[in-house]
Amino acid sequence: MQNMACKFASWILAALAASLPAGAADLPTWAYPVNPPGLQPPVDDGTRHRVPDSDHAFTWTQLRDLFKVPDWHPDNHPPMPDIVANGSRPGVFACGFCHLPNGLGRPENSSLAGLPASYIVQQVLDFKSGVRKSSEPASLPINFMTAVAKSVNEEDLRIAADYFAALKTRPWIRVVETDTVPKTEVGGWMLIEAKGGGTEAIGNRIIEMPEHLERTELRDSASGFIAYVPTGSVRKGEALASGSGGRVTACSACHGQGLKGMGPVPALAGRSPSYIVRQLYDIKHGTRNGAWAALMKPVVDTMSMEDMVAVAAYTASLEP
Repeated sequence: MQNMACKFASWILAALAASLPAGAADLPTWAYPVNPPGLQPPVDDGTRHRVPDSDHAFTWTQLRDLFKVPDWHPDNHPPMPDIVANGSRPGVFACGFCHLPNGLGRPENSSLAGLPASYIVQQVLDFKSGVRKSSEPASLPINFMTAVAKSVNEEDLRIAADYFAALKTRPWIRVVETDTVPKTEVGGWMLIEAKGGGTEAIGNRIIEMPEHLERTELRDSASGFIAYVPTGSVRKGEALASGSGGRVTACSACHGQGLKGMGPVPALAGRSPSYIVRQLYDIKHGTRNGAWAALMKPVVDTMSMEDMVAVAAYTASLEP
């Protein structure tokens, strides 16, 4: 299963990258982590791994099975429907593998918990039609999502959307304002602490990484993330999001009070700031389109990267 998954991943990446737009020169690579060439997954020596507060144990082969979610904590979410837990062969991976059984997701994909079902369905259809892409053609998570969107049937899509929409959100990302951050490298399509250690200036970046790397690598849905953001960015983002100064429309006008969503418009509060920056950048640069993106385009066209970082820092700091 491990070799098959790796070969399939390579095929998807090669087949889809050619159809995606080339990355822009100003692409914030920290928000679009790409695995370095030759990075290999851990060898499965038969060891059954464990995480805190779980009676389950999985080998690396089981943990990498795209058609069987490693469900460490079955008690922290409702029973998963088959499409979420096991996917549908040959090409529809288990939704819960990437987005986790509790829907909270990881920085390289997205949190789905509590999003409107109609919004989830529309985004999958946008991936399918090609109007939603990524500004980074080598993004394997997005290439996987595109492949799944092209293969999933209408009934399974509705079932999965209803499941994730019904999930409760909870604090998942700890936001820390700082001038200095750990040096990072890319592993598993996300930023992780560099093996050599050390620190560096944060600059105009958000450094989002696992609170506990080993647990995140084991796909532990009870282990969240920390987001280092520039000092003062949360306050600046609050002012921007409120519409102060009149440069951008107040986010609450569409995303609701406390940015917790309104009708079919998604909540922003407490979600991955890396993800939020990617969406703002993609909309501004025309790689994410569709009905909802069209409404956002006039807003993001006026935003600088510093603005995007500030707004994402602020929204991530809010109670979900």
